[in-house]
Amino acid sequence: MRRSPLFAAIALLSCTTAAPVMAEGQADVPPSAAVAAAAKVQPEALAALDRMAKYLRSLKSFGLRADTTLDLVTEDDQKLQFPGTIDYKVRVPNGLRIDMKTDRKERQLFYDGKTLTVYGPKNKLYAQTDAPPTIAKLLAVAEDKYGIELPLADLFLWGTDKAPVSALKSAVFVGPARIDGSVTDQYAFRQDGVDWQLWIEAGDKPLPRRLVITTTDDPTQPQFASTLTWNTNAAVRDADFAFTPPKDAGRIKLVEVDVVAVEDAK
Repeated sequence: MRRSPLFAAIALLSCTTAAPVMAEGQADVPPSAAVAAAAKVQPEALAALDRMAKYLRSLKSFGLRADTTLDLVTEDDQKLQFPGTIDYKVRVPNGLRIDMKTDRKERQLFYDGKTLTVYGPKNKLYAQTDAPPTIAKLLAVAEDKYGIELPLADLFLWGTDKAPVSALKSAVFVGPARIDGSVTDQYAFRQDGVDWQLWIEAGDKPLPRRLVITTTDDPTQPQFASTLTWNTNAAVRDADFAFTPPKDAGRIKLVEVDVVAVEDAK
């Protein structure tokens, strides 16, 4: 199967411009037409991104649940969709736990500032390696060294130089919307190879509440969608980030990307 890229380093923008004012006697314009007519990078989007990023960076600990759907494409271009959940516990700068579940796979990730552990509860196998002292550095090491792309890594990249906005072709306000009862603003964005939408909570807690990513350089245009439920007052403990292997669990080696490449070449 071919998987839709999730673009872990995507720079997610938002904008808080008001809906267009209609002139007297002017007919209502469908939202899709209004967005198409205004397709450009709006300056207000950069300011909104900054507000959202600053708020996220202000959170010292939080819990997060993401209800997701992921499109996978078979070799004969048939698109299949799989639902799942991702649960995060975070303590900045050096505590991270991720629990991922789908009908096909379960994975847990533990990081305590010293050690990274990846565990499969179904097969009871785990792999461990020494880790850098911060979450930010862990993201780079996990992907570059081991090919592990953490889900929703953008949470830790927004507002940093790892999430540049220069690649954006358009960034437009779509309109107000409700996500799980919360008032949000919806935005649409485009860059080479990907379209994406973002819903940001209105008010003094500009949290991202929903994300949809469409891969446009694949003819099947697979999508990843996630609805986010936040707990910004979550209590976290050291034990949340430490892994104790079950008695019947087996340890395997976490293989580096370069080693896999060499073996493949042989």
